[in-house]
Order: sequence, then C-alpha cells, then structure tokens
Amino acid sequence: MATEPHASHTPEHDHQHGAHDGHDHHAGHGAHEGHGAEGGHADPTLYRSPAEAVAAPPEPLAYVVGFDRSGQTPDALFTVDTDPASGTYGQVVGETRLSTLGDELHHFGWNACSSALAHAGHHSPERRYLLLPGLRSSRLHVYDTQPDPVKPRLVKVVEPAELAERAGYSRPHTLHCGPDGVFLSCLGGANGDEGPGGVALLDHESFEVLRAWETERGPQYLAYDVWWHLNSGIAVTSEWGTPGMVENGINPELLLGRSYGHALHFWDLATGRHRQRIDLGDQHQMALELRPAHDPEATWGFVGVVVNVEDLSASVWIWYWDGDEFAVRKVITLPAQPAVPDQLPPALRPFGAVPPLVTDLNLSVDDRWLYVSAWGTGELHQYDVSDPFQPRHTATVRLGGITARAAHPAAPDVPLSGGPQMVEVSRDGRRVYLTNSLYGSWDDQFYPDGVGSWLAKLDADPERGGLTPDVRFFPRDDAFSGLRVHQTHLAGGDASSDSYCYR
Repeated sequence: MATEPHASHTPEHDHQHGAHDGHDHHAGHGAHEGHGAEGGHADPTLYRSPAEAVAAPPEPLAYVVGFDRSGQTPDALFTVDTDPASGTYGQVVGETRLSTLGDELHHFGWNACSSALAHAGHHSPERRYLLLPGLRSSRLHVYDTQPDPVKPRLVKVVEPAELAERAGYSRPHTLHCGPDGVFLSCLGGANGDEGPGGVALLDHESFEVLRAWETERGPQYLAYDVWWHLNSGIAVTSEWGTPGMVENGINPELLLGRSYGHALHFWDLATGRHRQRIDLGDQHQMALELRPAHDPEATWGFVGVVVNVEDLSASVWIWYWDGDEFAVRKVITLPAQPAVPDQLPPALRPFGAVPPLVTDLNLSVDDRWLYVSAWGTGELHQYDVSDPFQPRHTATVRLGGITARAAHPAAPDVPLSGGPQMVEVSRDGRRVYLTNSLYGSWDDQFYPDGVGSWLAKLDADPERGGLTPDVRFFPRDDAFSGLRVHQTHLAGGDASSDSYCYR
C-alpha cells in the first residue's frame, strides 16, 4: 500500500542527545551488562518480533492505576493476579500508594519495550520500571517492579519544576520507550502557559528530563498521544486540548466552536522536525488514541475520534503512506443512540441522544483485531482488520453506559456506571482487559450519579473473533479502595505499550 518514507533509516542511525553520562543511575542495571541487540538479551520479556511476543508465556500480573477524584488521599498502583490457576485469580494482590496528593494518575508505561533491543541508547534494557505521570500535578513517580513484582517500590520522583525547566512542558499524559529516550507527551506549557503542548524526552535509565523532543514544531499546538513507525523514522502525534480546555470537564462552547483537536501530525523521528499536518475536519473533535501497526515495516495505523459535533457520532480513521506523503481515511463510524432526555445527564439532554464517545482503541500484536471503546454507550467493539482499510465488525460486549447501565455476568443484578474505556490486549490476543473511568471531571459530567470503579476481563478468540466476559475476573469498587481506575498494563508487555524493530 505504500512506499516507505525513509526506508534506509533505522533506529541505529538515530543521533544521541547526551542522554548517558556514565554514572550509575539505579542499582540493578549492571545485572544485564553485555546483553542487548548485539549479543542477545537477558530480559525474556523483550521480543525480537511480534510473532515472538505472541508465542511467549501469558502475563502473570496486571498493573492498574487508580486515582482519588477529591485529591484527599494518595493515588495508587494496583497489582492484579491474572493467572487462572492461582487461588487469587482476578483479585487485587498489591496496592502501592503514591508519596503525594492530587496527582490524578491517568496513563503510565514501562521504561523499556521490545524495540529497545535496537536502540543504541539502552545499555542493558529491562522491562522493569513503571513510570506514572500525574496528569493534574505534572509530577512523575517511578516504580521498580523488582525484586517483588507484586509490590513495586518507589525509586524516583520527577518534580513538575524539572519538567517545566528542562522541557518547557506540564501535564504529562502518555509515555513510550523511544530511540533517544522515553517519550512523554504533555498537554500544557510551562509556568502556567496553556501551550503549546508537546513531547518531553527523558533519559532511559536515570529518568531525568533531558529536553523538549521537538526541534521544529511547525503548526502543532494541541497535544495528546505520540507513537511512531520506527523503521521508517516517522513519529505521529494527535490532539486533545490544553489544560484549561480539559481539566474542568468538556466545555460545550469549545466543543460546538470546534476548538478541540482534530488533526494528526507527522514528524521526522530522528530530528524532531515537523513534516506534515493532516486535518480530519473540525467537526471531528478530539483525535486521541494512536495505534500504529506492530509490523515494523508497515506505515499505517488507526486513530479514534471522540465525537462529530454535527451528529454526535464517533469514528475511527486509518493513516497510511500514499506515495509521497501520508493520507487518512475514515473506516469506522459509530452513530449516536436515541435516548429519553430525562435519562440523560444535563450536558446531553438538549440532544436527546447518547454519543458513543470513542475514547480508546487497541490493536492486537498480530495486527489482526482492532478494539474500539465506546464509553458513552457502554460498548466494546471488535473488528477484524486483516484488511485495515475495510474493518469487519465481529463482536460487541456491553458493560455500563450512560443510559443502558448493562451489568456484568459476574454481578447480573448490579447495573454498571462508566463503560469500556481504556482497553488492553494481551500479547497473544486471547485476553482483553477493560477499565471504566475516563477522566475525573469528565466522569462527573457524563455519569453525575457516580462512575464507580471496575476492571473486566474478556476472553477473545484470535482465530475467528468473538468476545466473552470472564465471570471469574471482575474486581470493582472496594477492591480498589474506592479509587477510580483508568489504565492497565501487563507484566511482560501488551499490545498498546510494545513496539518492535524486527519481523
């Protein structure tokens, strides 16, 4: 479908930025000396290819972040048992509280992913440390999952002043292990500036903030997600809004004024130079989650759009290399569902409908199955994307929803609040994990009677498609000490956090 934009570029050619000064940043890093891309690697959870990742043993644990909406108690990192043979399967077996208040944990991630095997910046890569950004506090907590993966221990806190002074950013949102360091997307500027948002670069091993990643920003101002096509030397970013546009809930005037993000940006990965902006149309408000193909030679991926202000539908688009530049095409549309106004929250009553609100996507490691969270209608949709330009719908599971309030089979008499929000897929594609909270202030707008907290696991058929809720796996509410839960990552890697350099 495409000619590679920079076929000769590989991550080994990426220039370094003084990220490594030779001193010992953390105890334990020396354990893997001499291992890496050249001579094998000691960490068995770093995989040379997507196929190797799919064939590896299943995840024994899941890590879930939870936050206190009131900011009166510390947020937490929860550990959940995912081993079906365990006596504590489906239960929270560890709870680690942060050292501060008011962080509002949201997205988080590993310090290393499988493509670290080809990153010159990694001395001895291990998928070991979990980095937890506070979306409201602009603070970053770093936890070591060794020696006890059930009880990660705090090893470092990066304060907001360091992020502001060294990178010029605030409100860290999403992070991934990249060629020159850890890429940390941020919504806001420094020192109270609303923007521009962008990407901060952190050292792979010390987790010190190095600088802003961008060198020529072009027209980019709003920020949200960041991903890449490593073997083509291309980075991709998406758009949400500045802190003032999102922190107090969705602003109807800004939404109807088409002021939230609605574009994709493409960059030169090695230099941080802006290359291309593609506008999806300003009616398509909030172009959020990016899910590039895991095939390291591919140059396509999916992005989800939360809402079309003209009809309240949501959509999924594919971006792809089209001869001499990137192009986009809408491939999935989810229509709004009519509803009785009295059953709707105040923000939606004038419309008489429930918008699907696509707030997350996940693409299986084999690039075969796409999962689409419709948080508003309480649906998780599964699509066969063997042909990514023509997704084929294969299954839907309903849990929660603004008006439906569908129950889980494990508690059939308990209508659920919230809906499928963050979705995580196991490396082998057989397990799908869902959490139900979007963002504190937005939860309160769309679920004003309370969103609760729950984590569901679905069993998926990676050969023929299909989804079935696991009645043995449904921790909720008290299991998470009353905190709302947002994102999940899996021990050993998962579909949304791992990238690969080899086929």
